[in-house]
Amino acid sequence: MNNLKLISEYQSFGGKLGFYSHPSFTCNGEMRFAVYQPPQAVEKPLPVLYFLSGLTCTEENFMAKSGAQRYAAEYGLILVAPDTSPRNTGIVGEDDEWDFGTGAGFYVDATEKPWRSHYQMYSYIVQELPALIAANFPIQAEKQGIFGHSMGGHGALVCALRNPHIFKSVSAFAPIVAPMGCPWGQKAFSRYLGNNQANWRAYDASELVKQLGYHSQILIDQGTSDKFLTEQLLTDVFAQACKAVNQPLNLRYQTGYDHSYYFIASFIEDHIRHHALA
Repeated sequence: MNNLKLISEYQSFGGKLGFYSHPSFTCNGEMRFAVYQPPQAVEKPLPVLYFLSGLTCTEENFMAKSGAQRYAAEYGLILVAPDTSPRNTGIVGEDDEWDFGTGAGFYVDATEKPWRSHYQMYSYIVQELPALIAANFPIQAEKQGIFGHSMGGHGALVCALRNPHIFKSVSAFAPIVAPMGCPWGQKAFSRYLGNNQANWRAYDASELVKQLGYHSQILIDQGTSDKFLTEQLLTDVFAQACKAVNQPLNLRYQTGYDHSYYFIASFIEDHIRHHALA
């Protein structure tokens, strides 16, 4: 199984939830991910849906907290949740800050030393991981979708906008949609990608949607009581960019909801259905 190692496995809604590790040639070290195979997976190949988690998360958070397995079983989708960064790389300072380094890969391919030797999360999500999943699990490789939360919502939008042939559908919970204009994004991009902001545009969904567009409707849920909304998430910037190029966008502001997994769990069924229909 391509050096794939099963760490643990659990029964969930009639299917199997497994946690795996493997040596990654893209990230130059061990990477981890979780896969939920609904009961239908024993009978036939199924569509696959990738979930990218946010800052400080691992491959476990989404599977433990979102309640997604229930709906994946109902709609017949395989779920894949990768870790949010390489870990234990030996890079000095990788564990010093909660919003940079370990747990904060930002789904970019780093070009700056020392990060570029391991932090190649964009290529990992777009190339290595889908190939690994296709080789080891009963998926329909032509039917792949992607979604995520916060930093992972940023990653999902970027991966889908740049690879519409790979990802047939995209959605996000409280995504960082304009990282070039917010403190989280500026910090990460300047250190992973250098100070030439022209290179940042390739990882900014609000820039990409104007350049590239997307072949189908984008679904975004955003809580109105999210403490990061005005300074970090900048949802309106993406909405305006979509409007400027007539990109179909279903942006739903959810009154009173915050940035937590309670918010995600409240609307996860809608997102699973969005991808199942696509």
